[in-house]
Amino acid sequence: MADASTEGVTKALNPRASSASYDATARQEANLPSQAVEYDVQRVERVYRKLDRRIIPAFWTLYFLCSAIRSNIGLAQTMNEDVGHDLVTVLRLSPKDISTALALFYVSYVIFDCPSNLIMSKLSPRAWMARIVFAVGLIGASFTAVQDAWSLKFLRFLLGVVIAGMWPGMAYYLTLFYPPSRTGKRIGQYFTAAQVSAAVVGLVSAGFQLIDGRGGLYGFQWMFLVYGIVAIAVGITLLWWLPDRPLPPGQPRVSTGIAKWLPATPEALTGEDALIHYEDLKRVYHPRPWTLRDLSEVLIDWRLWPLTLMYFGVVGVGIGTQLYGTVIIKGINPKFTGVQLSLLFAPIWIMDLIAILIVTPISDRFHRLRPFFFSAATSIQIAGLLTVTFAPVSNPWARYGGLLLIGFGLGPTVPICMTWTNEIFQSRHGEVGVAAAAALVSGLGNLGSITTTYALYTGWPADAAPGPHQYRNSNLVMIAILAVSIVSSFIMFVALKIVGNRPSNKLSSAVSSTNKRSGSFQDGAARRELEQRGFGRMWWSKRS
Repeated sequence: MADASTEGVTKALNPRASSASYDATARQEANLPSQAVEYDVQRVERVYRKLDRRIIPAFWTLYFLCSAIRSNIGLAQTMNEDVGHDLVTVLRLSPKDISTALALFYVSYVIFDCPSNLIMSKLSPRAWMARIVFAVGLIGASFTAVQDAWSLKFLRFLLGVVIAGMWPGMAYYLTLFYPPSRTGKRIGQYFTAAQVSAAVVGLVSAGFQLIDGRGGLYGFQWMFLVYGIVAIAVGITLLWWLPDRPLPPGQPRVSTGIAKWLPATPEALTGEDALIHYEDLKRVYHPRPWTLRDLSEVLIDWRLWPLTLMYFGVVGVGIGTQLYGTVIIKGINPKFTGVQLSLLFAPIWIMDLIAILIVTPISDRFHRLRPFFFSAATSIQIAGLLTVTFAPVSNPWARYGGLLLIGFGLGPTVPICMTWTNEIFQSRHGEVGVAAAAALVSGLGNLGSITTTYALYTGWPADAAPGPHQYRNSNLVMIAILAVSIVSSFIMFVALKIVGNRPSNKLSSAVSSTNKRSGSFQDGAARRELEQRGFGRMWWSKRS
């Protein structure tokens, strides 16, 4: 497993741990049972912090740019509207053109999400992530040249094709480096990029509006071009930065196929760090080649459907708010200018960001109660939608306050849903379970995005008619799909209590074999897979 140089470094840094590790290796090679190697908790934490510094900033950056490119069409609808230089006027778009273009992105996303993630599980994960970001940048920059409704719809469809697999792919990638007990907080950390992106894109769009007409480009064209070029550069850079899947210490990395033509990237961990990570991760991660039969077992697992319905509601409302946020704010007060709309759009996502930072770490500590955190956050969204819908028309700021509530409630819901999916399917089906389930929940759940972008708001002409009840029915539909999400979360919670979540047959064999060697099937850092976590290790308990 480890070569002589690695063994020497390990013994020098931690003689007790390295001795135990190599004793365990010798026992494994002799097919003898061994005791699990235990490392100091703080030492293990330092290893994962090193991984965090390598992975999370890169994921945050790529997600920020992809989210900006995906959603900036929503802002383009109102940019420089007062002088007729907004996307709708320039391209002579009807409300149905806009809603169709927005929805086509999610049509292709749903179709290609699962295949993309399965390809990623077979190829180099870092190369596939870099490919996604590069292609998104290329298509995003191409939006600068759109001339009519047809070209806009075509590029939106292509954008969905190339970005498919990004969000579930990041969740899958994390499971290669972190046990389930550590993924929720990390997903929340890079998911904040979507919220910061929505806020920053809203603020920066005010700047793009100020250079409207420079170089013969409209303000929204400058926005498309700049974000696209930056994403292309980041996509290329990721090939040198993101690490490939970890290997047992000492095992040489052999490049085959297309990987032979890719630039080398430094290993995520070396020396004793790699040994500690391997000993900790092998308790819960059991990589093995998967077949179509393994995939079929995931596809027919009933656990997919409650999770998909959970995702359907919250992502539908999230995307609806992101793409129609400025339209809703303008409906609250038609006197707002394009710049004012951009500035008022940003605080919604700042509230979203605050909620993620507060709630996702706590939901990791109380991992058995994820549906309760999910449902509480979803209920806050419902309260916000009711405020936007029924607050007095004479008080537009009360309605705007409802949008801030929606933003706060949105924050934790998607990370919690995706983390719960990883936890359930990794323990039940292993690597293929995470790859397929994350993609299916994300892909099929985005049918909610198609609903909100195509059938609601400007896509529902009667509901979009100016007046005191503008968008009322659209808001009520969003409340209804959020109620479906809440009910689904509790159905899942109760069903798991009744039938459990035992590993599938093949995974059971792998787990049993590993347990005989390692003596454990859990996260060795704090044994958090089998016991309820609490506030004991939260930041406020460390002051003393």
